[in-house]
Amino acid sequence: MTERASHNDQLLTASEFFSRARERLTLDVPAGLADPRVLPPHDQSDADPALIAAIAAVRPIRPAAVLVPIIEREEISVLFTQRTAHLTDHPGQISFPGGKIDADDASPAAAALREAEEEIALARTFVEPIGYLDIHINPFGYRIVPVLARVRPGFALRLSPNEVADAFEVPLAFLMTPQNHKRESRDWNGFTLNLYAIPFGDRTIWGATAGILRNLFERVYLE
Repeated sequence: MTERASHNDQLLTASEFFSRARERLTLDVPAGLADPRVLPPHDQSDADPALIAAIAAVRPIRPAAVLVPIIEREEISVLFTQRTAHLTDHPGQISFPGGKIDADDASPAAAALREAEEEIALARTFVEPIGYLDIHINPFGYRIVPVLARVRPGFALRLSPNEVADAFEVPLAFLMTPQNHKRESRDWNGFTLNLYAIPFGDRTIWGATAGILRNLFERVYLE
């Protein structure tokens, strides 16, 4: 896919962005969530197929869902959380609200909405799920379904102190500028992982969260 976002793309209005997202995404659950034989796309277009297969082979498989909350402001923004420093998994990292999909969750979207209410008290009456981005897999066995959602302004957040240290917004146009998509390398089981990282002020969005944003750029923002 040619990496080209025109000047007009960088200035998409909220209605234009959500219209394009609705045209390109659906709420049909991706097959790779439950079928271990399906190798979901990875956020490295140049990745060694053996690396992707090795990540997909990690067991147990841990299905999870995250909410990608796009705030419908005059300047569209994306809502993030910063995890508390004492958590076992990814302490202190910037993430989207979300977590594991429970057996009684009706869908990945339902799981993401539930987790957002539990973590930051984002009332689902303000949230309209639009569609799923590609499943993101990581070396810890997680298969993460990102749920792109439109969020109306006017909500009030209340952070769960056991899980979330902070919540903040970043302009969508900044996140969808490819020049801001940096690459960082990590070693894993003899492979080199080339992960996306997006610096923003004194924070860095990286790992799965940055990979999901890159997928949003490729699925929705590119012409």
